[in-house]
Amino acid sequence: MRIHFIAIGGSAMHNLAIALHKKGFKVTGSDDVIFEPSSTRLANYGLLPKSFGWFEENITDDLDAVILGMHARLDNPELLKAQKMGLKIYSYPEYIYEQSKDKLRVVIGGSHGKTTITSMILHVLNYYKRDFDYLVGAQLAGFETMVKITDSAPVIIIEGDEYLASPIDRRPKFHLYHANIGVISGIAWDHINVFPTFVEYISQFKKFIDTIIPTGKLIYCKNDTELREIVAKSDANIDKISYAIPAHEVRDGITYLLPQGTPLQVFGNHNLMNLNAARLVCEELAIDEDEFNKAIASFTGAAKRLELLNTKNQTSVYKDFAHSPSKLKATIDAVKAQFTDRALVACIELHTFSSLNKEFLDQYRDTMNEADFAVVYIDEKTFKHKKMDPLNEFDIQSSFNDKKIKFFTEAIDLEKYFRSLNFKNTNLLLMSSGNFGGMDLVKLASELNV
Repeated sequence: MRIHFIAIGGSAMHNLAIALHKKGFKVTGSDDVIFEPSSTRLANYGLLPKSFGWFEENITDDLDAVILGMHARLDNPELLKAQKMGLKIYSYPEYIYEQSKDKLRVVIGGSHGKTTITSMILHVLNYYKRDFDYLVGAQLAGFETMVKITDSAPVIIIEGDEYLASPIDRRPKFHLYHANIGVISGIAWDHINVFPTFVEYISQFKKFIDTIIPTGKLIYCKNDTELREIVAKSDANIDKISYAIPAHEVRDGITYLLPQGTPLQVFGNHNLMNLNAARLVCEELAIDEDEFNKAIASFTGAAKRLELLNTKNQTSVYKDFAHSPSKLKATIDAVKAQFTDRALVACIELHTFSSLNKEFLDQYRDTMNEADFAVVYIDEKTFKHKKMDPLNEFDIQSSFNDKKIKFFTEAIDLEKYFRSLNFKNTNLLLMSSGNFGGMDLVKLASELNV
């Protein structure tokens, strides 16, 4: 098979390219810019384009398929030539389905927790040396790539993003996988540039339920009122299995599953609900509860999900991918509940299109109330990059409903503020889908005044 990737440098795209290369396919690709770690990883497999840019000569009639990434524009010359030649053009989720039509497909959807649930399932399957394929949205310890596609594996575990599949396919990615087992972790409005109203956003999850194979299964969080109502009204011919927060207790900063008393290396109600979803999926894959608990005890968390950067005395510093309102609140609440005797400095970098939109900003109201010191950072260059009107301190404090929130637009000023604080018996939580203006978070975490 000869496959060409247009916009090969994307996170999922370059991982799929590597997976198909390892499967024995002849893979080529193009892109106008490729950042790390994609660049080095593609180079390691001989897949890095020799020149950056789009070249019509890359599109030849001996190609079996073209896979189109979201980074490509509609007027991309390689895309236009492939269309003119009548070549088969896939989005990457379409091609994942093409390669897994004969497998049992587990698709994890939801506005939050997708990566963690997927990671937990992969960890347990790997623990028992099961043969499985996967697509996950983060680099995981013990896994070389974020995508694995083989001929042998009977099952594939897919993190199902609700964002659009490609520039020419405006369907959400998770609609294209046709799950045998679907998971929805919860629904909280996001991607307002694509789904400008909550009603439109919700409808994508209704459609996802309808894409589950008849007589398949839906595993869903019953703590989510909106989701519970959608599932109740669905007439899809599937089994509907609910989950909630499992019985547990916290002792000396460690969470234990009850009644067995299994100690966990993750914490917070959000992670516990994710764990229950993963457990139910694993039960469908013939791994019972005792086996699951034994394996999950060694799960240390998905990358950038409550990732511990440093701990010293009574101070811990965590980095988290949280950026949407629901994720922000859940992450703050988790850290406060785990360390009831410590103060919390919580900082969110607003970075996504939705979070920087003034009409959406009110969704953050009261989300940081549990933090003892709340901080909001926006890299001022982000507004220019996204061509959006800048926000000011009044906008932030009004929308978050907190006049005590500290607001920074320069990373150097934010770092000075952190270094001026006394973190004795105080945790620091840094949340962003960006990079805090290039701040060295590990160095900061090790040098705080404790």
